[in-house]
Amino acid sequence: MSAPVPPLMRARRTRLRAGAYGAWYGGSGGPEIGVSVPVPDPQTLRRVLETAGSTRLTVIVPAAQATGWGDALRGATDAGHEVAGSGPAPSLVALDVAAGQSIRAWAADVIPEPSHATLLTLAARGVHPLPLPDVAARPGGTLSVRPKELEAVLSDLRARGYRPIPVRDLPGLRRATPRDALAHAYALTVEANFTRAHHVIDLTSRPDAVMRVAPLPDAPAPLPLPQDTPTAEMHLDSARLVSMAARSQLGTYRAYQRSLKDVAHAMQTRPELADAQAVFAVTLFYGPLEQAGFTLLELPPARARLYGLGFRVLRLVHGTTRPPSVQQPKMAWMPRGEFLTRYGHTDSG
Repeated sequence: MSAPVPPLMRARRTRLRAGAYGAWYGGSGGPEIGVSVPVPDPQTLRRVLETAGSTRLTVIVPAAQATGWGDALRGATDAGHEVAGSGPAPSLVALDVAAGQSIRAWAADVIPEPSHATLLTLAARGVHPLPLPDVAARPGGTLSVRPKELEAVLSDLRARGYRPIPVRDLPGLRRATPRDALAHAYALTVEANFTRAHHVIDLTSRPDAVMRVAPLPDAPAPLPLPQDTPTAEMHLDSARLVSMAARSQLGTYRAYQRSLKDVAHAMQTRPELADAQAVFAVTLFYGPLEQAGFTLLELPPARARLYGLGFRVLRLVHGTTRPPSVQQPKMAWMPRGEFLTRYGHTDSG
């Protein structure tokens, strides 16, 4: 378990997530993920370069010592890696020369963390704090990886369909805004609490996966089933769907199809979903579900208004500027047997 973050450090990280000192925010979504590796000495850097092979990353070096690292630091640049600094900032010119590239990023969360004065000086010279790393992989996000874990993490990311790259190369990399800090806080509080309270099963380990599923002990209206019938409710990752749709409508539809298979696999293998007699979702994105064979149902007016308000809050939090093509959500549902026939694995029972 990680140690608690002191209040002052937590407050500064909140400011960084909001764009203080010109801090970067992760990319626009997709299979790319920015991977950074803090390295304490040239011997570790050489091992990291060997482990990375042809995969390019961001290596974070202690700026005060790295000017004496000689060939190891220049080797990182020759291999195409981004070099970022950490700790107090000595002469940037000397670090640029030692690395053989212009240093344009700094790790604001690597111990010892740079001071307020250091970050101000770096910002004035066009050096941005790196995005604060995510706890888990997400499309267009960033991860900080310890050197000894690099081989295993890179293998896992590739197996799940991610493409590790240097942070500077993330598509859509931009300066963070207060809305990004709001979205982060929302995810840690409202979304995390909902996930725990409703036992939501996360099925989004792949960058193109867009669904989670939760077991319910009943069949909410307007499902045409007895009220005490166990069901499974799908929750769509709206932020991912919006990002995918902006890049490719066809890609979004294919993501839906693959994610429905993820839900079917969970229903066939997870004990908490074994009794679910139907699968359903309440969503604005019901068009692809209808195309996938789901039956659409109109919600009771009060529930439609409540869900509509919730979706507007999500749009506010995530800063979605494109208005939805529909204003009122609907329920899309399918009986268990039909769903597993369409999307399940016949050898899984």
